[in-house]
Amino acid sequence: MAKKSSNSNLKKAKAAQKDEFYTQLSDIERELGHYKEHFKGKTVFCNCDDPRVSNFFHYFSYNFEHLGLKKLITTCYKNQQVDLFSQNDSEKAIYLEYTGDKNKNRVPDLSEIGVKHLKGDGDFRSPECIKLLKQADIIVTNPPFSLFREYVAQLFEYDKKFIIIGHQNAITYKEIFKLIKENKIWLGYGFKGGAAHFINIHYEDYASAGDHKEGMIRVSGVNWFTNLEIKKRHEDLILYKTYYGNEGEYPKYDNYDAINIDKTKDIPMDYKGAIGVPITFMDKYNPEQFEIIALGIVGSIDFICNKKMEILDKNGNPTEKFTFNAKGTLYRLYDPKTDKKAPAFKDFETGNLYSSIYARIIIKNKKVKKNFYEH
Repeated sequence: MAKKSSNSNLKKAKAAQKDEFYTQLSDIERELGHYKEHFKGKTVFCNCDDPRVSNFFHYFSYNFEHLGLKKLITTCYKNQQVDLFSQNDSEKAIYLEYTGDKNKNRVPDLSEIGVKHLKGDGDFRSPECIKLLKQADIIVTNPPFSLFREYVAQLFEYDKKFIIIGHQNAITYKEIFKLIKENKIWLGYGFKGGAAHFINIHYEDYASAGDHKEGMIRVSGVNWFTNLEIKKRHEDLILYKTYYGNEGEYPKYDNYDAINIDKTKDIPMDYKGAIGVPITFMDKYNPEQFEIIALGIVGSIDFICNKKMEILDKNGNPTEKFTFNAKGTLYRLYDPKTDKKAPAFKDFETGNLYSSIYARIIIKNKKVKKNFYEH
């Protein structure tokens, strides 16, 4: 029977510095089909990809003429050069430059193209790889999740367009969130079902009982990040709920003047004030419809109170450990009727119980109709 995979696998990979998650061709085809008009006459660089196993190389080389590419470049870190079957590492990092089918084979041939060795280890930060980066117009790859901040910073340093894969938790990184707020980076179309199935030889887990491909790992909450214009980000989110008359469904935070939303579909169409939404909202974000105010953590917003709270365990029991302002997160009064989880904090003075609200983005609706009745 297949073992159950989870995001804990991703954490294991980070701890072991084994970020070699090979993306499935079907996922690449599904996403990149939305960007076809961006590729014509452009040089694409896949700088975390061994062409011998990378489906990014497979996609772009097989569709080189169809997309009208100028050049395809791939490089990889030497530890990524792994035979998925023998699991033997190559001694040197490699790179490849492809300018189209010269012999009319229809199927790209690595022996025809010519794989070359790099002098260094192929790290995307190395001088050799940066030199290749400067030649490129669009970067497309699945970079190491543990180096996502540094990887994105390099793309902006060299003013590159990109389509890359990252975990949705990256939205909460202050460096990434700043770029999102400034509309310099946004989410692509996404993975089917909100989860990606990567190949990683360091795991024996299977994606499902029906998919017994060795080394498959399922990671939920994975997204495509891009700065290329796509139709999706200009489509309005259809809202159908109202705040006025249903205020009880929208509790306010105790330490910030905003209403809490647990699901994007519950955003009210008639509320002009600040709204705290989960990070999954970014998949539906349209900058013409909503304004991003801040990230709901200390350092991003100014909390309006600073209560001394006792930290409760996962079952709501006292721990005799204390914090101020709920460890710098948004919180609201605990409601035993609606809250599925136990309270996280207890007010030291009053004894009131509070729920901690994880990873909220504070937004405002730009398109609230003027004729809505407001109290």
